[in-house]
Amino acid sequence: MGEARPGRAMVRFGEAELLPDLDHPGGWLLTVDGVPQSYVDEYDPFRLEFDYVRRLGDLVDLAAPPSTPLATVHIGGGACTLARYLAATRPGSAQRVVDADGELVAFLTAHLGMDIPGVRVTVGDGRAYVATLSDRVADLVVLDAFERASVPGGLATVEFAREAARVLAPDGMFLLNVSDGPGLLFGRRVAATLLATFAHVLLLAEPGVLRGRRYGNLVLAASASPLPVSGVAARAAAAPFPSRCLAGAHIPEFTADARPLTDHDTMPSPTPPWGLLGRA
Repeated sequence: MGEARPGRAMVRFGEAELLPDLDHPGGWLLTVDGVPQSYVDEYDPFRLEFDYVRRLGDLVDLAAPPSTPLATVHIGGGACTLARYLAATRPGSAQRVVDADGELVAFLTAHLGMDIPGVRVTVGDGRAYVATLSDRVADLVVLDAFERASVPGGLATVEFAREAARVLAPDGMFLLNVSDGPGLLFGRRVAATLLATFAHVLLLAEPGVLRGRRYGNLVLAASASPLPVSGVAARAAAAPFPSRCLAGAHIPEFTADARPLTDHDTMPSPTPPWGLLGRA
């Protein structure tokens, strides 16, 4: 990039602001209505500042042998932190980022730069885009989309999970970042949705979030093939802010009696408490 600059603009889903990290030259934080959305290090794409992005990065790292290019579809992208990481760790990967907020994409293009090797950014509806894809064309489908700090309900349903499963290669992975608060009503239903669609599911979350004590991120992975559970669990446990990994029989234990989300029975994810606004 090299020419990143701070700025602020009204975009489709609120007021976007790009702020420099005063403690780390080259670091940039994107917020929308005060809620952190992305952190990018313009000099070091290997640096994943947010813990949940690091967990997604771990799953990407273990998805295939090192340096193997991966065909990837990102639904929601923000400043494309994960796409930049994948382009750096797996050169030659073909990536499509689909974001519903065209004003945000234009803002980031002007202030941060979105010219990333192998990455094409499209403004549009992510679910509609996935519906246009042929069967088994993607190694990864990554869902990390928020509208006004909430996950769009139509992207967390059984119907969309089936579409993701259709476009994935047999050993491909569907990766999701969602957020939830005490009780984990949304997170349990998302996990139940994946269980209704895929043979293998895992979930990563910090212990306090997993116990339903505070608001935070849940990272999930689903596949028709076995997932790299042991490697992911080891990395999550050794992280500066450790996360727990649930897989196998622990997933139905986690979902309990939660119903899968469907197009006719959906719910929005909770938004962050006011005390978390503006904090990464």
